[in-house]
Amino acid sequence: MTLDAIPAAETRPGPVGRADRPPAAVRPSALRRLLPAVLGLALVAIPLAAGLARGAIDYMASLGPLDLAPAELRSTIVVDRDGNLLRPFTTEDGRWRLPLEPADVDPAYLAMLFAYEDERFREHGGVDLRAMARAAGQLVLHRRVVSGASTITMQVARLIEPREERTLAAKLRQVARALELEHRFTKDEILALYLRLAPQGGNIEGVRAASFAYFGKEPRRLTHAEAALLVALPQSPEVRRPDRRPDLARRARDRVLDRARGKGLLTDREVAEAKAEPVPTGRLPFPVVAPHLSEELVAERPSEKIHRTTLDGRLQRRLEALAQARLRVLGPKVSMAILVVDNATGEVAAHVGGADYFDAERAGAVDLARAFRSPGSALKPFIYALAFENGIAHPETILEDRPARYGAWAPENFDQSFHGTVTARRALQNSLNVPAVELLDAVGPARLVARLKAAGSAIEMPKDAPPGLAIGLGGLGVRLVDLARLYGAFARGGDTVPLVWRAGAARPHADATAFVDPVSAWYVADILKGTPPPMNASPGVLAFKTGTSYGYRDAWAVGFDRRWTVAVWAGRPDGAPVSGLVGRLVAAPILFDAFSRIGTPPEAIPPPRDVLTATTATLPPPLRHTRKDIPKTVAATSQAALSISYPPDGARIDLGLVRFGRESAGPLALKALGGAPPLVWLVNGVPVGTPDTRRTAFWQPDGAGFAQVSVIDAKGATATVRVRLE
Repeated sequence: MTLDAIPAAETRPGPVGRADRPPAAVRPSALRRLLPAVLGLALVAIPLAAGLARGAIDYMASLGPLDLAPAELRSTIVVDRDGNLLRPFTTEDGRWRLPLEPADVDPAYLAMLFAYEDERFREHGGVDLRAMARAAGQLVLHRRVVSGASTITMQVARLIEPREERTLAAKLRQVARALELEHRFTKDEILALYLRLAPQGGNIEGVRAASFAYFGKEPRRLTHAEAALLVALPQSPEVRRPDRRPDLARRARDRVLDRARGKGLLTDREVAEAKAEPVPTGRLPFPVVAPHLSEELVAERPSEKIHRTTLDGRLQRRLEALAQARLRVLGPKVSMAILVVDNATGEVAAHVGGADYFDAERAGAVDLARAFRSPGSALKPFIYALAFENGIAHPETILEDRPARYGAWAPENFDQSFHGTVTARRALQNSLNVPAVELLDAVGPARLVARLKAAGSAIEMPKDAPPGLAIGLGGLGVRLVDLARLYGAFARGGDTVPLVWRAGAARPHADATAFVDPVSAWYVADILKGTPPPMNASPGVLAFKTGTSYGYRDAWAVGFDRRWTVAVWAGRPDGAPVSGLVGRLVAAPILFDAFSRIGTPPEAIPPPRDVLTATTATLPPPLRHTRKDIPKTVAATSQAALSISYPPDGARIDLGLVRFGRESAGPLALKALGGAPPLVWLVNGVPVGTPDTRRTAFWQPDGAGFAQVSVIDAKGATATVRVRLE
């Protein structure tokens, strides 16, 4: 259709005096005159626009791809089984930058953020042309900057690729990077980058880190005042730091609240209440929950940024609080460790490695759950389990608790008395030493150690010393983590599973190791359930056993039901004796308190098939009494060459005499191997105590310096070491 063919516009009666004619804009002659101009303008504009587009594309290409490495740098975190934060670590350059997704932030914060920073964030392509036009008009009108035009995407670009200069070229570069980000990422991914990177003052970056630093909590639930403060801080993070300039922080926060009211997000009353809320004037410490385990997991896999554990965060906090509370009763330098293990999977639900991580006097940074210590009587249940398994005894077998000698060694009970004829059940429930040694002599110390190691337990013994009967009373080193694993066998029908701290790593069926048969395991569990409980517990509720090492250095208690095993250790990390440190009095009450904090009632362990339920009188004759024809253990009667196992020759022993300027320290343990007792100890030629049949003595140092330690046995053999005390 030609221009001449365009029909004249229909006309209507117009105002008085107006001619009824076609509008001038549609007259054919006028259109014919404008056509060349329009075509000429198009011929000029189209190449110009194309040139600008090509220039923009060429400029973006000249920049190269945006380096996202700075955005990937973030704090390593350790979380519990539900994903809750246990402990974060700073980045390599010392910043707190915690991972965060928009779904984990209070929606009220996001609404304020968009209202204050970027209303059309979900609509624009990285650059808000309307905001730019508004800002330019305000600049011309007021001759100063009234509002900015940077979008959240542009701010992310600046945070990833910071530029000190504030020039037009820098702004164009930021625009180009914003367009690139919009092309490469979704809106939620860009928002997540902002939430992680936005500066919040000092070495605090991101909303999550700021929420912990200023409010001590996750940003999932924020007050209106808290949300407004977090929106305001990134504009001038150093000037508005609440811990340095709370007045400026308050003003900035209140401006955000006013903007939120203006946008209809908050009512007048909500704004007034938010403005009345005080601004934090200091920074709070970041969570340090399960610090020992956190450090171990991070050291094991340093490249991982998120370490997911099996811990129950609430239970972990409860037990850490329990340990802290007990410290006030136990006295100075004493610490403790607590473990809670799921018997079905081996997953550790709580791991308290020490009572106070930051207390250097208690060696707080040392994970005492992994320290080798003397278990005292805590190994006795395993002696009985092997005796039951090998047909040596039954829970109702008669044992003799009378004075007995094994070579030069005569074991005594803890109360230094004897109970005469007792059943194996009563002997174990009352932790009698002589019957335990009798059964170990029948089982064989070497067999016990081999079975413990085969079940996955690490054992520490004096170098070059064969297993002797003393191991049944604590004459070896074991860790709390291993005891917890071993005791779990009594609840699992006799097999053990490795302890697991990482979520998803448990393989209970593939990794189970047979320790004792199911019947023997149940016998022990049934016996220990009848152990007299401490004052804070009811009888017959929990199967448990305590232990106290020689010299009152270690107090142990391990308890279990069908679902859980709880293990407790208390003592001084440096191994010094503590008056009154007895497992039954110290560790057992903590054990029952810890079990009550799990929150579920103890579950009974069902008996397996083939359990022999009988009294002593109805037992088969061979099981009524232990066999007397079993030879005494060779290791108990043989005598190795006399030597000093501790302190080792040439050792430097830190007693704090130099480091802390102390005039005296706790007693130093002196330990010998072999020889014929009684033994006489001398330090610098001066006798220590009186001749003793035991191979351990204690000497009180009188100051720093060198000391010569000697021991003489009954046959005149001697051993000497020279050490330096510091």
